[in-house]
Amino acid sequence: MADPKSYIIESLDTGLRLMRLFLTHDTLSVTDAARELDVARSTAHRVLSTLESRGFATRDTSGRGYSAGPELVTLGRPAGYGPETRARLQAVLDAAAAATGETISTAALIGDQVIITDGRESPHPVRAVLETGRAHPAHATSAGKVLLAQLTAEQVCALYPEERLPAVTGLTPASRSVLLSELAAIRTTGRAESAGESVRGMNAVAVLLGGSSWRDRLALMASMPADRGGEAELARHSLALRKAAALLPPTPC
Repeated sequence: MADPKSYIIESLDTGLRLMRLFLTHDTLSVTDAARELDVARSTAHRVLSTLESRGFATRDTSGRGYSAGPELVTLGRPAGYGPETRARLQAVLDAAAAATGETISTAALIGDQVIITDGRESPHPVRAVLETGRAHPAHATSAGKVLLAQLTAEQVCALYPEERLPAVTGLTPASRSVLLSELAAIRTTGRAESAGESVRGMNAVAVLLGGSSWRDRLALMASMPADRGGEAELARHSLALRKAAALLPPTPC
């Protein structure tokens, strides 16, 4: 039987190996990629440019390096679905649910969508419904916005190439410029809010729940009817979410 290595297309192999580097590097310069792959800088530059043209890499804020692009992020498995991660999150979810009395959920960012990975439903008769496994437009949810805020402006623009954003309700951010401004504020406050932007009459607040890169970041979100989710309540719930998030045990080595 022929050696499978004899059929390897060298340029494709280099591209695949470079894509794998984004699993362990948030950003890569041409020099970094050339060194890691043991190829010439010109080769690394061509491969990175090719990946960028197809959406698998995007320029970082400095313009001198590259980050994982939206296509690569979309292909990645959502954080929060593995049994080990779900087990580590149970105490966090229980604490957040007890402190807020509202529906709690964790969410992962996949491209321009957020996927609800786990949660607890509120005991109130009128409550936000927990929809584990459902995808929502990231720009219309508090969990999505707190995760988008962890990306660079260039990565956000790659996810939203058009200035006009799809409307989920009449309160959804209508433009990329508005979204970018909101994300800048979220980076300062550390929390994101949604007031009827995903579902009319429902408000939510979210904070970041662990994770050091796009591969493993999760958001912790509390959702509730608007009459229980005014500005004061959302501020109080955000503090409860932060306290609950602090209970997350470190990732095992």
